[in-house]
Amino acid sequence: MSEGSYPRTPLFAAQQSARYERQRLIAAYEEMTGARLIVMIDQIFTYSVTLIEELIVGADPKQPMHLLLATPGGDGEVAVRLVRALQARCSKLTIVVPDMAKSAGTIMALGADCILMGPTSDLGPVDPQFPVGNRLVGAREIERAVTNAEKRVQEAPATYPLYSGLLADVNMLMVEQARSAMARSYDLIVEALGASGRRPDKCKALAETLRGPLVDSAQVHGAALGAHQAKSLGLPVTIARPDSDQWIRIWQLWTQYFQIGAWPAGTNGVYEGRVASQILPHGS
Repeated sequence: MSEGSYPRTPLFAAQQSARYERQRLIAAYEEMTGARLIVMIDQIFTYSVTLIEELIVGADPKQPMHLLLATPGGDGEVAVRLVRALQARCSKLTIVVPDMAKSAGTIMALGADCILMGPTSDLGPVDPQFPVGNRLVGAREIERAVTNAEKRVQEAPATYPLYSGLLADVNMLMVEQARSAMARSYDLIVEALGASGRRPDKCKALAETLRGPLVDSAQVHGAALGAHQAKSLGLPVTIARPDSDQWIRIWQLWTQYFQIGAWPAGTNGVYEGRVASQILPHGS
């Protein structure tokens, strides 16, 4: 057999067969829509910037771009950076939400020209996330836990050992960071809305509409904002029919990621496109 007959060796191709199947589905979606499709399923932190940049190398700024996004949240400042980077590389940005895009993920969605959502799609409150132990915890939850603990210890000093043990992974610097991040939430919404080219007055008007459901009235990080509610608030939501060819292809792709344990269902971060692929094992 002549040199170069195999683009990949047989064993390597077998080991990576699931990856190639996902990239085949991505290519089929691109052919159907005419858009470049990239996938991000992960927490949103600083390292996400480099990995997203890897996916958009060589992107045609005259071509639409679709981002399949699933995330439990993360750093809102990074979310704004990401959506600005994506908007600079395409003619129209659509963020596709097959499952959930919470907190910093919602901030990214606010910067899109279109948000494609289906029956299972879920945005949520803009509540910055912090790593505490081996999980993400919302800034509001950190601040509330510490405030409640302080109050109860003042009322019953003998309970101090109990609360100090429960909050062992939280320090005062983290509490101050959480409070500062909450204070920045509204400004991040305004900045994200501006990434799509909206006029400043339009951004502020829409941000005021969103302030209640996304910032002030949201009591828990897990609160849901479905497609119809998001659209009623003035967001550029397109509600996909579950039986449409586009949503069927999205769901086929999403289940591939679900199967390999991608966030938010599991422990792996995924950054993938037709020609690039990174799987990050974050641990349990």
